[in-house]
Amino acid sequence: MDRNSAERIAIVGLGPRGLGALEALAAALPREGPPVSVIVFDACPAPGAGPNFDPHESEVCRLNIPMRDIEIDPPAFSRCRRFVEWVAEAPDPDDFPSRVKMGRYLETRYSDVWSNGVLAISHQMQRVERARRDENGWYLLSGHVWRGPYAEVLLALGQPETSPDDQLAEWRRHADTSSATLAEAYPTKQLQVRAADWAGKTVAIRGFALSAFDILRVLTLGQGGRFDGGRYHPSGREPARIAPFSFDGKPPFPKPETEALDARFSPMTQETERFSVSIAKAAIADPQQARDLVDASLIPVVGRILQTFGVDAGSQRISDWLGQEWEDPGSQETGGSLETLQHGIAMAEGASAPTVGFAAGQVWRKWQNELRSGFNPAGTPPETAEILIGFDEGLKRYSYGPPIASSRELVALIEAGVVTLDFAADPEISLTPSGWTLKKADNAVEATVMIDSVMPNPDLGAVRSPLLSGLQDDGWLTQFAEGFGARTSADGSLIDKNGEKAPGLCLLGRLALGSVVAVDSLHDCFGAASGRWAKGVIDRMG
Repeated sequence: MDRNSAERIAIVGLGPRGLGALEALAAALPREGPPVSVIVFDACPAPGAGPNFDPHESEVCRLNIPMRDIEIDPPAFSRCRRFVEWVAEAPDPDDFPSRVKMGRYLETRYSDVWSNGVLAISHQMQRVERARRDENGWYLLSGHVWRGPYAEVLLALGQPETSPDDQLAEWRRHADTSSATLAEAYPTKQLQVRAADWAGKTVAIRGFALSAFDILRVLTLGQGGRFDGGRYHPSGREPARIAPFSFDGKPPFPKPETEALDARFSPMTQETERFSVSIAKAAIADPQQARDLVDASLIPVVGRILQTFGVDAGSQRISDWLGQEWEDPGSQETGGSLETLQHGIAMAEGASAPTVGFAAGQVWRKWQNELRSGFNPAGTPPETAEILIGFDEGLKRYSYGPPIASSRELVALIEAGVVTLDFAADPEISLTPSGWTLKKADNAVEATVMIDSVMPNPDLGAVRSPLLSGLQDDGWLTQFAEGFGARTSADGSLIDKNGEKAPGLCLLGRLALGSVVAVDSLHDCFGAASGRWAKGVIDRMG
């Protein structure tokens, strides 16, 4: 690689994904010689952390990863310590740290890679609006100025703005023409400020996944309330009533409470090795073969684990559960919202034996790295990718579960009368002059505030970003399949309209879902995908 050239590499996006790419590039380069010039573009003032882990966000929001499972170690060249060593106080391995604390750590990691001498990094605090290419390389439009040329451009974007679904589009029009308030879940700092005006009001939350737990903490702890002794003590500044809802009304299951309990769900080394082989085969198989291969790996492991808890599920019962999961995820759980919440807590604290689903979900969580390693470089056929990704997404209700403390807080809020689950499962919703009426059977409540916590799907067809739309129009960026993200190769290179690698143009992360799997993870940002990209850059630039 010619280190004496002008700026050769541009990275668009400087959250954890962009940071992981910078670290991988720095780790792949030899230590000697002048630094390689890299320019990064991101308007967010938290380099390395990005908006999801912004150190200036609300302090009350937690990661959904316990300290014991945070495995994003810095590269060998780094002077920065591991997160568990960087935290000032002696960390409890079962603690779920705040998102803000992780953001500060990621900023520290960025400062370290910025100053290590291998890369000469400049940061343009502006968004990139367009990209074009000529015989000299890539040019990026930022701040009304075309910058370049660059030999390599990496798109390390998060979730861009997308076209709203029909329901949300109608609600936005309603909020614009009435006294109703429609708010976004993030940034939570902004939500916390707005919530100061919602004391005594009824607030509905669209979506009952992880983001809903962030919102509940912002609306309660963020307004001065506190939890103590399993009870919620209101401040008087929180909403009078909070009504979360979703299609099935079921909250996600919390993770096992302690390291000792969590270890009981760990696959054996040989079981994981068998899964690694199976998922690599499944990724290039037809859909039915893929299902069979995954089932053959999961069934004996789940059966063995359940037996250690005194549960003799039998292979057929586990097979039947998995068959239903492939076809209709979550349909096996027939209990109501509160029952599901309480049962999840009981399993997570070890007071109740795990179900087939809980055990399968924990095993799947522990196999995420193997899943990515087998799937992401494989070039999986779209019809197979669809079922494997659907299976992974469905099991997120277990594998991406919240801290058990958050689930207990929800119970305390219900007992205090602050949260109601009466409308949690697919309520009938009608618009009123001042908000929304949620109705189930003969029960109804009117909310004057609606908070949208639903994360849009990474559907390239719905993306509104001028940068991505322009690349699609020019044929450089193509969709993996309907409803999915971009077509990319193993090293992140975009596949153009002719089925060829776009020269020097790559994309990593959520917007490549379909080409890759399990992208909504902090661990994925610092995983093998960044290393493959860095190697590809060095190979292409000689």
